[in-house]
Amino acid sequence: MAEYEKKGYLNQDFRIFHLVDESQREFSYHYHDFYKLVIFIRGDVTYCIEGKSYELAPYDMVLVNAGEVHRPIVHSLRPYERIIIYISPQFLQSYRQADYDLGLCFEKVRKEQSNVLRMPSMKNSKLYQVCRELESSFKDTDYASGLYQNILFLEFMIQLNRAAVHDALDFTETAAANDKILNILSYINEHLTEDVSIDLLAEHFFISKYYLMHSFKEETGYTIGNYLSAKRLRYAKELISGGMPVTQACFECGFKNYSTFSRAYKKNFKVPPTQHIE
Repeated sequence: MAEYEKKGYLNQDFRIFHLVDESQREFSYHYHDFYKLVIFIRGDVTYCIEGKSYELAPYDMVLVNAGEVHRPIVHSLRPYERIIIYISPQFLQSYRQADYDLGLCFEKVRKEQSNVLRMPSMKNSKLYQVCRELESSFKDTDYASGLYQNILFLEFMIQLNRAAVHDALDFTETAAANDKILNILSYINEHLTEDVSIDLLAEHFFISKYYLMHSFKEETGYTIGNYLSAKRLRYAKELISGGMPVTQACFECGFKNYSTFSRAYKKNFKVPPTQHIE
C-alpha cells in the first residue's frame, strides 16, 4: 500500500477554494496532475514538499508543481485558513509564447529550489486584490460572468509572474531539510528512466541501505519504490497523452514489465493507459 496518493481532479482551466479548518486535521502525503497555488492566511502550519519543510507566515504563497508530493502539517488548534487555486497544465501551456509565459513562476520555483514565495505587504498588493476579486466573481451571475472570471484569473497570473520577473517576491529558505535526501531526490528525478535501485543509490551516495531507506521515509513520508513508481507513472501519462504508443511509454519511463506497468497505471489513475491516448 502506497503511503501517498494522487488527489483531486481538474476538468477545467482553474478552480479556486477558500477553506478554513476550525479543528486540527492531519493531511497525508499526496500529489496532483495539475499545478497548485496556496495563499496561506492564518494558522500554525509547516508545508512539506519533496523533502523540504517550510514554516509558513501569513500571506505566504506556496507553489506546488504538478507531480510534486506534498502535505501541510498543522501544529495546533488554531484555525487553518488558506486560498487554494488549481491550475491546468494545458492552460499554462496555451499561454506560453515568445514574449510571455504564465508558467514562469512555477519554473522559477524549480530554479530557486524554493516553493514558498513571500511578498512584502502582500495583503495590500494588487496581486492579492485581484485574487479576492476572482474569489468573489464566483458569486456573480451578471452578464458574461464566466468570461469575467477568466479575465480576472488571467490578470492574477499576469500579476504573479510580473512580481516574479521583477524580484518582488522572496523565495523563502526551508525550515529544515536533509541535504543528503535532497540530493537523492534530485538524482532520482534526473535518472527516472534508468535502472535506479536502492543498492545503486546507497553505493552512489556512500550510505548504508538501512540508513537510506529509513531516512528517505522519515524525511519524505514515502518509500523509494513508491516515489519512483509514482513519478514514472506520471511521466508515462505525459508520453501517452503526447501520442507515444502505450507499450513504448511503459519501457521509456523505466518500467521493465508491461503487465506490472498496466496494473500500476490503472490503480493510480483509475483507468487503463489506453484511455489516455489522444
